[in-house]
Amino acid sequence: MGVARSIDHWFGIEEQQSTIQREVVGGLTTFATMSYIIFVQPTVLTSIGMPFASVFVATCLSAALASILMGLVARYPVALAPAMGENFLFAFTICGPVAIGGMGFSWQAGLAIVFISGLLFVALSLFKFRERIIGVLPHCLKHSIGPAIGFLIAFIGLQWGGVVVLSNATMVTVGDLHRGLPLLTLLTTLAIVIMASWRIRGAILIGIIASAAIGILTGLIPPDTTPVERSYETFFALDFSSLLTQWDKALIAIGLLFFLDLFDTVGTLVGVGTRAGLMRDDGTLPRAGRAFFCDAVGTCAGALFGTSTVSSYVESASGVAAGARTGLAAVVTGLCFLAAISVGGLIKIVGVDVGPAFYGEDSGAFVAMYPAVAPALIVVGFFMMAPLRKIAWDDLTEGVPAFLTIAMMVGGYSITEGISLGAISFVILKTAAGRAKQVHPAMYLIAAALALRYLLAAS
Repeated sequence: MGVARSIDHWFGIEEQQSTIQREVVGGLTTFATMSYIIFVQPTVLTSIGMPFASVFVATCLSAALASILMGLVARYPVALAPAMGENFLFAFTICGPVAIGGMGFSWQAGLAIVFISGLLFVALSLFKFRERIIGVLPHCLKHSIGPAIGFLIAFIGLQWGGVVVLSNATMVTVGDLHRGLPLLTLLTTLAIVIMASWRIRGAILIGIIASAAIGILTGLIPPDTTPVERSYETFFALDFSSLLTQWDKALIAIGLLFFLDLFDTVGTLVGVGTRAGLMRDDGTLPRAGRAFFCDAVGTCAGALFGTSTVSSYVESASGVAAGARTGLAAVVTGLCFLAAISVGGLIKIVGVDVGPAFYGEDSGAFVAMYPAVAPALIVVGFFMMAPLRKIAWDDLTEGVPAFLTIAMMVGGYSITEGISLGAISFVILKTAAGRAKQVHPAMYLIAAALALRYLLAAS
């Protein structure tokens, strides 16, 4: 009882009207929904010559360190790991061959760039730079970022479950609902919703386990039992010397990582924080500075271990939906990442990609599919819709930026793009409508910086 009381006191579990059991279930649920990164990350980075086994260990260690740090220091139910989006930027732009539009950096130099961007974030976190950004965001964006992430999460879930598939005519279309994977996704989604409506705790985690078990028993998900080796070739392999001869490209690369991680983290914390009921009435997020500091330290550690930018994960919303409200859930998720180094073969059951088998090995379509967690993401997406009711839709200067945030985040498949278009349109519309006083002065700087990013990209 003494240990339980100490845990409750440190994390404020009772204060958040939660229990240790709910936090543990929430942490396990978050890990289950984001466990795919353990194998997706090495797969992406091996395309530029990085060793799979070492990236696997680096991914697990950086995710564990950052998540546990977030749980203990910021006490938020937010887990971290190498970020999707930033990993592709790292592999195909920063370290991609010049012949196909890349910058041509070696992966060792790329890790040095990631480390520098992480140090920059540490410095900005100490000055509460990113924390202040949350404070200046208008209410229409704060109330639309979470739902926008929810729509994006749900869309990814529909894609991973084969309910939405590629289409040459319309980009996406409804999949063949006579096939096993889409049916498994839809039925498991309904099962999770029914369990949740009966207030069964851990409904999402139960759904993930059931989906994986049924998929394996029916042959829809192949059980990957190959052992996962461990190596440390990427550890402390950073190369700073080559950045001096390509300093112009290095600055651009640091800037790209800066903007992506900045708004991915802000968007995730606002979205998950709103869903968990952690946002204050004045629109600020308590202990946000600590959360940003943990995020920045995670990126630095990830670069030293041998992986790309570490950031807060939107999948943390699945743990929140399962009842998590405190940092204990993040600590549990971090411990799961540590355990994954030894039992990686078991994690493959949830993280196995069935995309090639679903679309056909010769189709040429690179679409990742993780049907075991697809239903959970769809349900989590729904749970994040509630803040939409707080948006003044009848006011075009409020409703249109909110709409663009949602539309571009889903259509552009990027948290950053959604926030960018929402922020820029908010400033333009308010100013054009003669209501510039309703715009925080810092929003003009943010919008200008985001617009400049598009101009530089176009040039």
